[in-house]
Amino acid sequence: MQHTVVERELELRLILSPERAVPVPARLGYRSDDPFAVHVTFHINSAQPVGWTFARELLVEGVFRPCGYGDVRVWPTKSQGRGVVLMALSSPDGDALLEAPAAQVSAWLERTLRVVPPGAEGDRLGIDDGLAELLAPTPADDLWLSDPWPSDESRDGE
Repeated sequence: MQHTVVERELELRLILSPERAVPVPARLGYRSDDPFAVHVTFHINSAQPVGWTFARELLVEGVFRPCGYGDVRVWPTKSQGRGVVLMALSSPDGDALLEAPAAQVSAWLERTLRVVPPGAEGDRLGIDDGLAELLAPTPADDLWLSDPWPSDESRDGE
């Protein structure tokens, strides 16, 4: 099965305070062989980029309404008259509030949804094929499953 990668570089804004934000170059990444996840890499041109992985479904929903809890929360809002998506990320190393242009995130998400439509993610993992292969009968199964001591009882209840 061929794997597809959908990437987009964009500039996010790290919100430091209501009055101050700094630009953060980032890359959104999606791989059809990891269909439930999105990958966001920050500081992509630095010596030590920072990566986050979370559910694609969370970002898809977060474009429209607040969602998530714990380490990743996403919600839409307006900033200076334009639609943005805010991502609040928490880790033991600290917290970050990032702002992304909603139109760019939405366009990228639409591309990922064309590659693997919602609900089809499990098909891309090949779990069913793997299970079928594991559970497929082999010639040795016939010997193993056959009854070594046939019953003396009649089969038609005589």
